[in-house]
Amino acid sequence: MQKATSKALFNYWNELRGSRSAPDRRDIDPTRIKTALANTFILERDDQEGFSFRLAGSHLCMTYCRELKGRSFSSLWHDKDRDAMDTLIHAVTEDHAVALVTFNGMTATGTQATFELILMPLRHNGETGSRILGAMSVIEEPYWLGAQPIMEQRITGLRLIWPDDPNMRDDIQTLAEEMTEELAAVGGEHNPLTEPMPATVFGNSARRYQHLAVIDGGRS
Repeated sequence: MQKATSKALFNYWNELRGSRSAPDRRDIDPTRIKTALANTFILERDDQEGFSFRLAGSHLCMTYCRELKGRSFSSLWHDKDRDAMDTLIHAVTEDHAVALVTFNGMTATGTQATFELILMPLRHNGETGSRILGAMSVIEEPYWLGAQPIMEQRITGLRLIWPDDPNMRDDIQTLAEEMTEELAAVGGEHNPLTEPMPATVFGNSARRYQHLAVIDGGRS
């Protein structure tokens, strides 16, 4: 994790859940994550079986130059990346993984910035399939952020962390291969399968599957 916001939120989530796979939504105390709150959000499953913003911090709304509450999370992503993001969300809500994603956010004029996104499962009414706790931070904040809204997002890399089971290598490999196949089937002018991903994002220990890099996780 490159950003302090991601680290702070992950550490709080990990402490809060204890021996559970995920903490309960009601357990979260906003005063405990003051430094990360402006970049923090909660997603909820919507009527279309996707996820929408239930809550979004002020810095996130500034980044998109609009209120995010009630807006679709899936709609932020380029059409070619939505299936991959849906697969990633399934790993979070159903398999209780933590997802760390890097992506390029682009404006209508073509300017872009690199962001770090973290997604973690939350319990709601005893289930983990309807709520996600997350945070989004720009790696290096450009001068135009907040004046030009982010209009399109393309995934550049991901990391899956399994806090309680460092031995899930087969599941990690299967997920990476499934996502690679989904992206390969899309094709198009902008194909992340053919574009290199900086090794500095994930370190030298990453195992690569096409454009994806997957690191076996553990408690951290």
